[in-house]
Amino acid sequence: MFSLQNKVALVTGASQGIGRDTALALARAGAKVAVAARNEEKLAALVAEISAAGGEALAVKMDVAEADQVKAGFKLVLEKFARLDILVNNAAITRDGLALRMKLDDWDAVLRTNLTGAHLCIQQALSPMMKARAGRIINITSVVAQMGNAGQANYVAAKAGLIGLTKAIAMEIASRNITVNAVAPGFIATPMTDVLPDKVKEELKTRIPLGRMGSPGDVTAAIVFLASDEAGYITGHVLDVNGGMYLA
Repeated sequence: MFSLQNKVALVTGASQGIGRDTALALARAGAKVAVAARNEEKLAALVAEISAAGGEALAVKMDVAEADQVKAGFKLVLEKFARLDILVNNAAITRDGLALRMKLDDWDAVLRTNLTGAHLCIQQALSPMMKARAGRIINITSVVAQMGNAGQANYVAAKAGLIGLTKAIAMEIASRNITVNAVAPGFIATPMTDVLPDKVKEELKTRIPLGRMGSPGDVTAAIVFLASDEAGYITGHVLDVNGGMYLA
């Protein structure tokens, strides 16, 4: 079950954290994986790791906030693999601050990367997927998109917008056998959360019924499932991976 043999996947924000672990998980499931991010050194190390394990990968230097780079990156993937079956929109940044004092540049940067970037990638993915009449698009949103979070108005707005984008695109392209879903992680142990003080981490655990922060593997298991043939009748759905922190 959940084999991705002979599939081609592209993962954005793949240089670290959930994106990196997603690329590894997809490769273990049999997919050929294009890994996209801004950090070429980290991408090269990831490609080497996948290749050493017997997989096939391609590094694609790409800033999803830049339309020209997105277009060029997808062109490279299609030139290399001649198809695209799975897109995982994971790239995201934070520029936290109270709404009252949030700089417009910080608002724009987060919306541009976290929401517009996903839209740009979906646009590029749709053409090969529609021609093949098959595809999986998986957008990585967040528990804070559902419950809110003080000091992150830009991030919350972008991730909530990603849920709306998921539902809209799911309805538009369902007739082409392309599914579009979202995964909403809770607080996961990644470089993004590693910077939090230990006191904050312990307080967060008290708000999680399962009593622990999630691991990247908890999230990648959900992504591999949604990318598989077995998830073919699921679309427009938000799969929560949050330890019970938010119950819709």
